Amino acid sequence: YRDDDDINDVASMAGVNLNEESARIMATNSDLVGTQIQSCKDEPFLAAIPLHKRILEMAKKLGITDVPAEVVTFISHATQNRLRTVIEKVTVITQHRMESYKDDEWYEQATDVRSQLKFFEQLERLEKQRKDEQEREILLKAAKSRSRQEDPEQARLKQKAKEMQQQELAQMRQRDANLTALAAIGPRKKRKLDSPGLLTIGGEGLGMSGGSQAGLGTPSSRQYARQKITRVNLRDFIFYMEQEREMNHSLLLYRALLK
Repeated sequence: YRDDDDINDVASMAGVNLNEESARIMATNSDLVGTQIQSCKDEPFLAAIPLHKRILEMAKKLGITDVPAEVVTFISHATQNRLRTVIEKVTVITQHRMESYKDDEWYEQATDVRSQLKFFEQLERLEKQRKDEQEREILLKAAKSRSRQEDPEQARLKQKAKEMQQQELAQMRQRDANLTALAAIGPRKKRKLDSPGLLTIGGEGLGMSGGSQAGLGTPSSRQYARQKITRVNLRDFIFYMEQEREMNHSLLLYRALLK
């Protein structure tokens, strides 16, 4: 190591040969030696001309007459970055909303609001049915009364009872007609396209069974991978704006809450 610097003395004392290490590094990254790396073309996210025009309109109100193109490019990239951040956060919120913890062993159900709402709806339905039965009994009694001197209220109740009976008779006839039509049609037959062993091409059926294949075509039982779609609604955006410090008191949030 006489031709090397004095620092090699420390490396040689540690048992490290710098020449061998340099050769090993060059051999490892040999594909990168001599290559030239340059940045990609700067593509603006927004249309430059309309954006520049809008920026100039806003700048004139503040007394600024000239806005360079670099500012337009910077604002375009900032908009793209901001939109990407918003989409990522709202997507996470939507995924959390769509998660189901019903079958998770680490969670225990405390309340079931859906069952409670169904119970109250059933109570309201029973109450409405009871009131309808009482009104029906009153109307039937009024229709059966044979008093000679009838007041206008009694006549109105009789007319209403008559209309109710006619409506019930029409509903019974409609129900009987529907049942007769369903009995005449018979059970619904399965379409040939739905059958797992038949593939229709150009109006001609090609039978397929097991691993064999008759004619042309592929088995219809092949399943294609469906891409999972994350649907974001207005409630997710409202939750996102409520969590953001710069948007939780904005006019946009209040407008969204009013919709």
